[in-house]
Amino acid sequence: MPLLSATLQGFGLSLGLIVALGPQNAFVIRQGLMRAHVFLVCLVCTMADIALIALGTLGVGALLDSWEQVHVPMTLGAASFLLAYGALRLRSSMRAQGMDLGAMQSAPRARTVSAALAFTFLNPLVYLDTLVLIGGYALRFDAAERLAFTVGASSASVLFFFSLGYGSSRLASSLSSARAWMWIDRSIAVLMFLFAANLLLPLL
Repeated sequence: MPLLSATLQGFGLSLGLIVALGPQNAFVIRQGLMRAHVFLVCLVCTMADIALIALGTLGVGALLDSWEQVHVPMTLGAASFLLAYGALRLRSSMRAQGMDLGAMQSAPRARTVSAALAFTFLNPLVYLDTLVLIGGYALRFDAAERLAFTVGASSASVLFFFSLGYGSSRLASSLSSARAWMWIDRSIAVLMFLFAANLLLPLL
């Protein structure tokens, strides 16, 4: 049960962080709508995300785990970021806008891969999400649970990107709706607040 709980927490936290209105997701959707290099784009985004998640939970997280004095500050920092991110998503829901998919054009395979990598690694928020938030949250688990947490978080990336890429035709009308993003942002805000509370309760 602890391993299952860690896996589900990893899945939920990762999914909550990755489902946001942004250029990377718009790029994946656009490629899906054009049926242009969809598998390759989804694979690149997924593998990049998994690498960063593993670096956060098993690399940075494992390193920090050896310094017990950083556990409480990292926990407080991760909880603070989760609360701030939840508040940001809540504010975004108050002025939600649909996703404009018309601004992107198809490109050759090499340029498409480069764009997918750029949308991932040139976004500073991805490091906050994976190294600080996910890595910091993983500190609450022992070694086996942390691995399960990493698997859960990585599974969310696989599910999300491939669903987004191949389901984009059906999702297009919904994702262009401001009302849909209002509810998506509000749901993410609630999820982030719950994860923050889960981090803070053991410290009380």
